Amino acid sequence: MNLIIEELTGEDLKRITAIYNEGIEDREATLEQELKTVEQVEAWLLGKSSRYKTLVAKNDEGLLLGFATLNVFNPRHCYDGVADFSIYIKRSYRGQGIGRALLRELEKTAKEQGFYKLVLSTPDQNESSKKLYQKAGFTLVGTYKNQGKIDGKWVDITIMEKML
Repeated sequence: MNLIIEELTGEDLKRITAIYNEGIEDREATLEQELKTVEQVEAWLLGKSSRYKTLVAKNDEGLLLGFATLNVFNPRHCYDGVADFSIYIKRSYRGQGIGRALLRELEKTAKEQGFYKLVLSTPDQNESSKKLYQKAGFTLVGTYKNQGKIDGKWVDITIMEKML
């Protein structure tokens, strides 16, 4: 599959919201439980410094298949070189290498923006994400036990990092 990876434009927000909401519904990639509106996703993705880029992956027909975004790890100045990130793939296109392609481009973008390290947190049961990140050179930092709840059940969160 040919992928076109480019920076987010405002016209992508509706499709990004739908993909993010699939992630919420699946209960695998986030502890969020309430579906988001386009306005909420817009505030998240466009409401941060331009240094924190969002990339989208589209196929040849222009269908948005997934997105990846750099997020603030910690607002304190001493952490300016560290970014958290999120990757979400349209449900029917998962497992086809889109996440890997987005991650590669996001790492390049992070370096260009002056980041030296990427960190992530993912629900411990999200084995496919953990495998993706391990193959990409991320190392396990640890696990937060009972870090949050999904549908009333405690969830452990795996923490990983990669020096760029």
